[in-house]
Amino acid sequence: QTRAVVVLVAGRGLAELVRSCGATVVQSPAGSPARRPPTRDVIESVQQSHAAEVVLLPGDPDTVAVAEAAAEFARAGGIRVAVIPTRAPVQVLAALAVHDPGRRFDDDVVGMTAAARATRHGAVTVAVREALTSAGVCRPGDVLGMVEDDVACIGASVDEVAMRVLDRMLSAGGELVTAVLGSDAGPELPRVLARHLRHAHPEVELQVHDGGQDHYPVQLGVE
Repeated sequence: QTRAVVVLVAGRGLAELVRSCGATVVQSPAGSPARRPPTRDVIESVQQSHAAEVVLLPGDPDTVAVAEAAAEFARAGGIRVAVIPTRAPVQVLAALAVHDPGRRFDDDVVGMTAAARATRHGAVTVAVREALTSAGVCRPGDVLGMVEDDVACIGASVDEVAMRVLDRMLSAGGELVTAVLGSDAGPELPRVLARHLRHAHPEVELQVHDGGQDHYPVQLGVE
């Protein structure tokens, strides 16, 4: 093949989803406290693709630097590599949806970058320590609603905070919500989100994927 897409993601479900789109997956080592995969693993995946052109898609802010370092090394070896600085799995999925290996490399990268940038991202996580956030003081066990990497709200339950995050993200408009469920997502969460959207945003479509990621019971995208 002349072009490959290599994606850096966490979570078994996400990895399977990305592979089904035809991309190669690099995951963080199991049991590793760091969410970043080793740079050498990314370099090996690029080299083993045997492609002359490679698009690298990091899955969160922590892995952007890893992708950039791997790309620099691969370019020195004569491989054409572009890094699209995707900061969330939902942006990765948006980029993969428009990937077209039949286009010129630069055009494909521009199209994938535009799709990723057009996808606003949010997430729900649980605080592990007391901290001062832009939404106020959080304490261990508080549920945090993130919008574009910033704490937008603090609540008591994943379901409640997820709905508040969606409302915040959809205040700027949107036609499609993508929800990537983590390993800690409760079984009711997809139904809660679907019911909320039906009542509050009936014009919006919902797609749900089982991502299996740690730390984030749900990651959300709005297009």
